[in-house]
Amino acid sequence: MALLTPKRPGAALVLADGRIFHGRSAGAAGLTSGETVFNTAMTGYQEILTDPSYTGQLVTLTTAHVGNTGWNAEDMECGKIAAAGLIVNRMTDVPSNWRATESLTDHLKATGIVAITDLDTRALTMHLRTTGAQPGAIIAAAEGELPDADIEQAKTAAQSWGVMVGQDLAKTVTVDAPYEWTEGVWEGATAERAAGFTTPAAQPHHVVAYDFGVKTNILRMLAAAGVRVTVVPAETSFEEAMALSPDGIFLSNGPGDPAPCTYAIEVAKKAIAAKVPLFGICLGHQIMGLAVGAQTLKMKFGHHGANHPVEDVRTHRVYITSQNHGFAVDEKTLPANAQVTHRSLFDGSLQGFELTDAPAFCFQGHPEASPGPHDISPLFAHFVELIEAKKNA
Repeated sequence: MALLTPKRPGAALVLADGRIFHGRSAGAAGLTSGETVFNTAMTGYQEILTDPSYTGQLVTLTTAHVGNTGWNAEDMECGKIAAAGLIVNRMTDVPSNWRATESLTDHLKATGIVAITDLDTRALTMHLRTTGAQPGAIIAAAEGELPDADIEQAKTAAQSWGVMVGQDLAKTVTVDAPYEWTEGVWEGATAERAAGFTTPAAQPHHVVAYDFGVKTNILRMLAAAGVRVTVVPAETSFEEAMALSPDGIFLSNGPGDPAPCTYAIEVAKKAIAAKVPLFGICLGHQIMGLAVGAQTLKMKFGHHGANHPVEDVRTHRVYITSQNHGFAVDEKTLPANAQVTHRSLFDGSLQGFELTDAPAFCFQGHPEASPGPHDISPLFAHFVELIEAKKNA
C-alpha cells in the first residue's frame, strides 16, 4: 500500500515584482521574507539549509524531490537552519536513511522555519534567471486554504524587505567568543572503530580562522590537513589574532555584501603586508579582493549549486565545484600583483587569485564542498604548503 501524505495547509510565495506562486505548507505556519535564490544541487539540502551564507535568503531547491534522507545532527553546517525559508517542488514526510533521526518536515516545524512545497520550481527558477534574484516572502497557513488577505500581507513584506547590497551580515552570524577546533572529516567504519568524525593524530600547524559564517566542514577539512584551528569572531583585530601566535590566517565564507565588512578588509590588508600565510574562501575571497584594491559586484542571480565547472587558468584543468555566492570580485579591477588562478566556465567570472609578492590566495567556490564534489579540495593542502614554506624560511 502506498504511503499517503496528509493534506497540507495552503501557502504562497510572493515576489517583490508581484509574481505569485501557490503551493502547500511544508514547515511552520507563518510569514518569512528574504532574497529569493535557487540552488541546483541534487543532494545535501541539510547542509545547504544550515550554511550561514544563506542568511537572509529564501532557498529554492531545483531538484524534484526533497526530504528522502531526513534530518540528523551530524550533517549540519552550523547549529541551526540559517536560511530564511525553503521552497521545493515535492517534499516527502517519510525519510529513508539509516542516519536520519527525524523527517525534514518535522524539523522545519520544530524550529519554526516556513517552507512551501507543491510549487513549480522550474517556472520560478526561469523567472529568477530572467529578473535576477529578488526579495520575496513565503506565507503559510496553520490549516486550510490561504486567505487573500495573507497573500497581500506577503506582498507587502516582499516589497519592503530591501536589497542585499550594503548588508553586513557577517558580524550578525559570527561566533561570540574564540574556540578551538581539532575534529577532522567523516570516515567509514573499520575493524578498530565505528564510523564517524575523527581527529588526526598530528596537527603541527596553528591557524586563526575568522568566522564570517564559517561552515563546519571547512574547519574539518583544515583539521584533516594537519591544522589546529582557533576560530575567532568576525571583528577580531589583526593584532588580537597575531597574539594567538598563528602560522596562518583563514578568512571564511559568510552571508551578505563584503564591501561593508571594513573590519575584515583591514585584517586582510595587514596580513598581506606582514606576509602571514592567508587563505580565503567565498566571502573571504571577496574580502581579500577588496583588501588588494579590487572591487566587488552584485551578480544577477549568483552561483548556487554543486556542479559548477571551474578552470585552473594555469594548467587548463577543469574542476567540478560547489558554489554559493551572490557577489563576485571584478577581475578587471585586480592589481598587477594579483595573478588570476581560476575562472568559472559558466560565465567567466573570477573564481580565484593569488598574490605574487605574499603567501596569500583565495577561491570563490567551496573546496570543502558540503554538499558537492571535492575536486578542488587540494587547496587546503596548498595552504599548508604556504605555512610550511614560511616556517622553513
